Amino acid sequence: MKKIIPLALLLFLSACSLLPKPELNISAAQLNPISDTMQSLMAKPGPKYPIPVAVYSFRDQTGQYKPQQNVSSFSTAVTQGATSMLVQTLLDSKWFTPVEREGLQNLLTERKITKKQPNTAKNDEVPQLTNARLLLEGGIISYETNISTGGAGVEYYGIGASEMYREDQVTIYLRAVDVHTGKVMMSVSTTKRVFSQEMRAGLIRFTSLNRLAEAEVGFTTNEPVQFCVLQAIELAVSELVDKGIRMGYWNPITSDKKLAASVSS
Repeated sequence: MKKIIPLALLLFLSACSLLPKPELNISAAQLNPISDTMQSLMAKPGPKYPIPVAVYSFRDQTGQYKPQQNVSSFSTAVTQGATSMLVQTLLDSKWFTPVEREGLQNLLTERKITKKQPNTAKNDEVPQLTNARLLLEGGIISYETNISTGGAGVEYYGIGASEMYREDQVTIYLRAVDVHTGKVMMSVSTTKRVFSQEMRAGLIRFTSLNRLAEAEVGFTTNEPVQFCVLQAIELAVSELVDKGIRMGYWNPITSDKKLAASVSS
């Protein structure tokens, strides 16, 4: 009995040593990689003058929460920071100049503070805010889970392996509105699949009459939903630029024509 206890303790410590240590898995922060859609858009000729646009809100309109079994979850299924993603995409596209509207109240408050400074001269007065020519509206309008599921597995004599996958789907809408007339100039919709995969292999076998050996290994891969939303937004902005060119609202700088009067005026 005295020999069994140290042996069990040794086995327990050996098993613990196989677990990954959190401090060993810390990685440095890195910039988000540039997608193929954005690389293609940035490689195209830009406009002669970037178009000033305003984005007040580009929010989650699905109202869905993360699906979890046998537990209530108050975490949303998609990101709540889609407005910031859209503004960053507009800046990187070279076609648009976003003006601050999401934090407009903070901006106005800071401008009031600046104007009330006693050492502010007439020549240092705060200039007028930049007007937007286009208003971009829309949002994340759908997040569907379990669009497709499946898997495969095999087991023989206590040795088995299996693979399962699941696909979700996120959909966004983006429309451009003329600020002067209120006319909806164009609207685009994009969809992105969210892929999840699980693979595992295991062994269960009796080594003797009353001894059981068991081992299991596996991993899962889940696409981050926020990156899928970002890719859908990037594709929507790229399609918005191409659609505007086809409809004659604006032209690239390489074109002999100037920007369309409905946008540049």
